[in-house]
Amino acid sequence: MAETLPGDPWDVVVIGAGPAGALASLDLAQRGLRVLLVEKRRFPRWKVCGTCFNGQAQAALASVGQGHLLESLGGRPLRRLRLGLGGRQATCALPPGWALSRSRFDQALVEAAVSAGVVFRPQTTAQLGPASAHARSVSLCQGRHQELLQAAVVLVAAGLAHRCLENEPTAQTRISPRSRVGAGCVLGGMGQQDHWEEGTIHMAVGRHGYVGLVRVEDGSLNLAAALDRSLLQECGSTAVAAGRVLAEAGFPAIPQLAEAHWQNTPALSRRTTPLAGDRFLVLGDAAGYVEPFTGEGMGWALAAAVAATPLVMEGTQTWQPALERRWSRTHRQRIGRRQLLCRSLALALRHPTSARGLFWAASRLPSLPLRLMSCP
Repeated sequence: MAETLPGDPWDVVVIGAGPAGALASLDLAQRGLRVLLVEKRRFPRWKVCGTCFNGQAQAALASVGQGHLLESLGGRPLRRLRLGLGGRQATCALPPGWALSRSRFDQALVEAAVSAGVVFRPQTTAQLGPASAHARSVSLCQGRHQELLQAAVVLVAAGLAHRCLENEPTAQTRISPRSRVGAGCVLGGMGQQDHWEEGTIHMAVGRHGYVGLVRVEDGSLNLAAALDRSLLQECGSTAVAAGRVLAEAGFPAIPQLAEAHWQNTPALSRRTTPLAGDRFLVLGDAAGYVEPFTGEGMGWALAAAVAATPLVMEGTQTWQPALERRWSRTHRQRIGRRQLLCRSLALALRHPTSARGLFWAASRLPSLPLRLMSCP
């Protein structure tokens, strides 16, 4: 890969080093493009949600030569879903997946991108600037240092609450009025012989949210929840709210919740429009988010990264408005349909009657979740 000198335009600037941004950077660098990857946080970073990787995520990794990554990092195979609702539980089969901590996965993916020639700039914020005939400007800020760069194409993969498109007049993010808030923690030192066995996603469904728990490579228990804001206000703390959902589902109490270090997210359910503009594409959580259940979120992010590559390759040569329409269509076909399924399930689980019906079906048809999660 040719060295990029100060002032030279980049082929691609990728904003956000999460799974979508890092995988897109890796794929594009392997194809010979000059890529700058910018991340506002320090790496390695701690992140709880997104520790489950389904078949879609595995296929995306394999397509860029990283099919070995999850196993090589010590990921734990996933085979089962234990669903708890209304004090009862049912165990169902899942398509083969993996559980791996995000801190280990994200760091390894960024390292793979750097090895492929990507230039990585952590602790740097970025904002989209004006477009010219041949490039898009990007404003970077690292501490007191500010810099203006040019890129043929910009990928915005900066997560849920990004502010990269504030200067783009047509861009807007709509947050669902009923959106839940995400929360998570890591519970270490819990014995292997208790309720939370390895290889199983434990999903507790309550009236005002759900809590998912899974063991990762070091044996710790990762907990990720989506909780109604009303429940958080009533309980006064995330730990108490998560404990209430576990109790409603019939799962055992976890005393460590009160002492755990919790990480909360902004409102989850949101949608960004448009998904593309003059020399930029939006992907990953920045494009929109739907409550996931068994690894769908990581699958969407990684699949979007791979799907964007052909359009970026074209865009670095000549940008046409048709590329923007193609990205919106591609995103809808590759990710939107799967998100629609999760959105429908999330809505159904909010209503007691339909939730009980889904639980009844899952308990009597153990292969039902497998069929649903295998849908194209």
